[in-house]
Amino acid sequence: MDDELLAKFLLKESSEDEDKQVRDWLDAAEANQQHFDQIKTIWQLSHTLKNQNKRDEQQAWESFKERREDIQTKEQKNRKLRTIWLRAAAILVVAIGGWLLYNVHRPGHDIELTALNRVRNAHLPDGSVLTLNKHSKISYASDFKDNRTLKMDQGDVFFEVAKDKSHPFVIHIDQMLVEVVGTSFHIRHAKNNIELNVETGIVRVRHGSEEIKLYQGDRMSFSAGMHKLTKEKSTDQLYNYFRTQVFQANNISLSRLVRALNEAYYTHIILDERVKHLAISTTLKFGDVNENLRVICETLDLKLARQGNQMILALKG
Repeated sequence: MDDELLAKFLLKESSEDEDKQVRDWLDAAEANQQHFDQIKTIWQLSHTLKNQNKRDEQQAWESFKERREDIQTKEQKNRKLRTIWLRAAAILVVAIGGWLLYNVHRPGHDIELTALNRVRNAHLPDGSVLTLNKHSKISYASDFKDNRTLKMDQGDVFFEVAKDKSHPFVIHIDQMLVEVVGTSFHIRHAKNNIELNVETGIVRVRHGSEEIKLYQGDRMSFSAGMHKLTKEKSTDQLYNYFRTQVFQANNISLSRLVRALNEAYYTHIILDERVKHLAISTTLKFGDVNENLRVICETLDLKLARQGNQMILALKG
């Protein structure tokens, strides 16, 4: 992939066809994603350095204009100008390289993990394994083996944490802290809502002065405006669809299944009032949403109607 095209993509100057070309390339291999992350980091640093040195560049330019009056010929002026810009470019490259080198090796530097248009698996330096759903973003400390601290910005992530009793595994989510030693659990962070499901082990959650412990099969939810953490038993494992590639419904409410489908497919499926009370047991593949709706209709003897971007499930007749 041409780095010039990646740069256009970062600057949002690429066409729709070029956008698709870049996204397909990112989805093709983990190494492509890593290369893109490096290009993105360098671009961000270059932008920062440009802003920081804007005043110095202006002073240099004013000085150059004063000296230009003493140059006698056009050829001398052009040669002088080219020299100045070449030197400026060389200084910028050296500055970026030095800044990158310093930040990569300095303690406390955060390393970013992002999943764009596909599910991403990642191994942390301590042996922990993460599965990031599409459009998820986290970061962790560069000295992670000694400082097992992460920040979760958004998305769905499943954690399989390596045991290390001397170094607790801590996740920062807004004003919330999640702490474990060795366990497996899922966190969903979307807008101002946080949901946590524990599969194995013990998870400690702190928010302000409040603290709760979650055990296998427990679920915690928290939304903006709530003053208390809510703990309950998990009724399903629909949160796991991006790992298992199936929606497993075992006598759960149809409303719960539809909510999971809307979250997974970014669709607007709604239920008629007369079917909201229904329960369903079925297994749906994480594939075509229309095929899954067909299966639901056959299972519960429902019909599907469409109104604009809405898909409505209702009773027949």
